[in-house]
Amino acid sequence: MDRKERLRQVMKEEAETISKAADRIDYDVMSQIMDLFCTVKKKGKKVILAGCGTAGQAAKRIAHTLSVVEVPAFFLSPADSIHGGMGAMQEGDILVLLSKSGNTQEVLNYLPAAGKKGLTVIGVTENEESRLGLAADIVLKIKIDKEPDCWGIVSSASTLASISAFDAIAFAVMEETGYTKEEFYLIHTGGGVGDILRKEL
Repeated sequence: MDRKERLRQVMKEEAETISKAADRIDYDVMSQIMDLFCTVKKKGKKVILAGCGTAGQAAKRIAHTLSVVEVPAFFLSPADSIHGGMGAMQEGDILVLLSKSGNTQEVLNYLPAAGKKGLTVIGVTENEESRLGLAADIVLKIKIDKEPDCWGIVSSASTLASISAFDAIAFAVMEETGYTKEEFYLIHTGGGVGDILRKEL
């Protein structure tokens, strides 16, 4: 296979993975997560996200998207969390933990404090029988056939599938809460998006 064809193959496989995930994912669970996210702002609570490695990068991306649609959210580093960072976690908050295997120790470290403090834990994993899957209040299963790298183990397509699922949740929440362009412009005056909103409003 030549270089250009391999590049095309990876991109197509990642696109196909998201398409398959859309057919397999549990929309009842996604709706349950939506219900929680719709109440975060009015209850004065927040969504805290965490993960390691690629899952951590996905968690950062999801946290930003939620903030953009006025669901207060932030990423809490696993390294900082065990050095006092979990003090940001308070009763009624929602904790979203991403771990493909569901057994990443740095992610599991959040669970004892989350349980004692009264947070709702959402586990995002491919393994419902993992330690995270069994401990979480809500499990969103994201399982793919294979990663597109030559070994089939580098988290990539699975990460995109997780991000896509939370994009869907965030944008559905935005519509359900009646989020307006005026509210959006208040927090997004910069860049090309700010320019578009400025002209429209």
